[in-house]
Amino acid sequence: MTEKKESFKKYIIRFWIIFSVLLFFVFILFFSIAKGWMGFMPTFEELENPESLLASEIYSADNKIIGNYHLENRTQVSYDELPQHLVDALVATEDVRFYKHSGIDLRGVARMVKGIITGNTNLGGGSTISQQLAKMLFPREENQNKIQFAIRKLKEWVIAVKLERSYTKEEILVMYLNKYDYLNNAVGIRSASNVYFNTEPGSLNIEQAAMLVGMAKNSSLYNPLRREELVLKRRNVVFSQMEKYHLLNREMVDSLKNLPLELDYQKVDFKAGLAPYFREMLRMMLRANKPDKENYYSWQTQKYIEDSTAWENDPLYGWCNKNLKPDGTPYNIYKDGLKIYTTLDSRMQKYAEESVVWNLKDNLQPIFDSGLGNLKNPPFSDDMSKTEVNELLYLKVRQTSRYQALRRMGLDSLQIMSEFKKPVDMTIFSWKGEIDTTMSPLDSIKWDLRLFRSSFMAMEPHSGKIKAWVGGPDFNFIMYDMVKGEKRQVGSTVKPFLYTLAMQNGLTPCTKVPYVPQQITLPNGEPYEPEDSDVDEEMDGKMVTLKWGLANSKNRISAWVMKQYNPQAMADVMRKMGIYSPIDAVPSMFLGTSDITVYEIVGAFNTFSNKGVFVRPYFVSRIEDKYGNVLATFQPDKHEAINEQTAYLMLNLLQGVINEGTGIRLRNREVYGQFTMPIAGKTGTTQNHSDGWFVGSTPFLTGGVWTGADLRSIHFKNLTYGQGANMALPVWGYFMKKVLADKSLGYTENVDFEKPLNFNINLDCGEEGTERDDVDIDDFF
Repeated sequence: MTEKKESFKKYIIRFWIIFSVLLFFVFILFFSIAKGWMGFMPTFEELENPESLLASEIYSADNKIIGNYHLENRTQVSYDELPQHLVDALVATEDVRFYKHSGIDLRGVARMVKGIITGNTNLGGGSTISQQLAKMLFPREENQNKIQFAIRKLKEWVIAVKLERSYTKEEILVMYLNKYDYLNNAVGIRSASNVYFNTEPGSLNIEQAAMLVGMAKNSSLYNPLRREELVLKRRNVVFSQMEKYHLLNREMVDSLKNLPLELDYQKVDFKAGLAPYFREMLRMMLRANKPDKENYYSWQTQKYIEDSTAWENDPLYGWCNKNLKPDGTPYNIYKDGLKIYTTLDSRMQKYAEESVVWNLKDNLQPIFDSGLGNLKNPPFSDDMSKTEVNELLYLKVRQTSRYQALRRMGLDSLQIMSEFKKPVDMTIFSWKGEIDTTMSPLDSIKWDLRLFRSSFMAMEPHSGKIKAWVGGPDFNFIMYDMVKGEKRQVGSTVKPFLYTLAMQNGLTPCTKVPYVPQQITLPNGEPYEPEDSDVDEEMDGKMVTLKWGLANSKNRISAWVMKQYNPQAMADVMRKMGIYSPIDAVPSMFLGTSDITVYEIVGAFNTFSNKGVFVRPYFVSRIEDKYGNVLATFQPDKHEAINEQTAYLMLNLLQGVINEGTGIRLRNREVYGQFTMPIAGKTGTTQNHSDGWFVGSTPFLTGGVWTGADLRSIHFKNLTYGQGANMALPVWGYFMKKVLADKSLGYTENVDFEKPLNFNINLDCGEEGTERDDVDIDDFF
């Protein structure tokens, strides 16, 4: 009996020795892991501030998210934005004892041990939500063996416990939902809600929430875009789990299981969505580096000058590189979760985009296409020789990526052109939708060249806030921004600057001048007599008012005014009113051959409705960090460009264009006109009617439109269709009708331009012949 007791005592001693050794070994193991002696282990600071890639969001002035910049399409939500049924579904499905453990679930440990013993690492051990979060924050390495997997699992235990000590249960849940990758460019619960259901997390109904929770098991497997039936079954498992833990009753579960997924998929594509041209322009502006002349081509001297000026004077230009985070590194729009608040109004932006598309799709393009069969070398105009056409086509061929690829393959020019004439399968753009067809690359270039483009910008007169920005007709078709990134000849839209000079020097809208041919000197010293495309025989040789001359865009009258002043004086007026593009100060400058952007023209014209004060158009009001701290605010530059009386006289002159001149369509066309409010505007058409312009101001908005083809040798045959009143003005009118119809915007036609104090100039010219019927033509220039 004594021997048995001694034997049992030794057994107990050995057991406790082995147990103590094992316990000590486990302690040392976990201590080593926690200290990072067995590989990477996040520090306390890293756990408190885990590195995450947060998309920067772009907000409109009416607080709508219009896009983001991301490496991961993920933005944060807070716990109070989550519906309770989403939280309940997640806990019931992934970790029902979540609120009872401190990061490790003993049942999960048993599954993990089984996985190691059997070699089946797919069992995963039934990780807790905290462990899954640890794995997401600090991902596993690929191709781990059994020992590495076991050590990695132990690390996740340690990290999970540390997370539980650093965060509340609610914070862990929201971190998990913000971090999880739901595929299809939907990282985090907000992106997933937007991508799959076109809604915000707080608006998810219970079946939508259950589907997203079900995806958390394995989003690659449960991909609703590829395996809808499988995802539906998985969603119903979530309902069953909620019933099992008394979060739903049987009747509700039976009803919910019969519901379809009803996806409302929103593809994440930087080319899609509202204001793509604007978003791309903003992205490039924020990330711009300090200009280095060596990075510019020889023909980009003006671009280098403008960029250098912007770097020095515009705080938004290169903002990410001019401003540093507390750690001394530049801000990154793809990772830092910035909130960029713009001045755009999402409603007005939508109307602007619709207006541009409407004019091109339903008005201009069908008319132009109907005349292609009558051209010798379509889509080029008949004043181009075959050689000139071929030279332009070859230049376009050389600009393609296909040409560059064939060059790298060693093909010479003749071989490359031979390849460009061979039919291949391709998808081409049309206003009726993309077309899958067989066409030679050369013919596809001709197809694209025939397509007209248009751009539009609108701003508030007094604040300078840009409310709409349309850089082109379709960002998928052409990504180049035509508001600020491209310059085109402005034609007659330059004439108001000449008339501004006249008003400054004592003339008035009612000043009479002779309507007779005028001779000016061209830059080469030769005499030139600018003539009107539609000489008014009734008024020929008579005295007419300046108001009549500008309203009908008569070159004879503009030439007379130009001869009264030094061309440099007109250039100085343009500079004061915000035109920064090169201007040749020559007598013929009023013909509008200068290349200027829509951004400049709209900003300059806005000076008239802003009582002579130039306010530089701006489009970002503030930038916040991911915590909501304001990092920067922005205000426009302002200065008095002309006096208030001159501005009001110009408004009167430009109202004549709308009431009795080339812009009268805004008064009598039902689709895009019949306005009763005061409008001050000017049409413009360049030589050969290659470019059509219209700029119009009201007391509450100033907007400008350009329309034309990529090449100036592609244009309408006649002024009936090629004038600015037909190519550009309808966009402005269609947009304004939509704006006025939207009562939420608060605009009304019951407004007027404010007259200056003590203004006593008679503006009632009372001249016979100044009031005319609808004018369907503009001048050549």
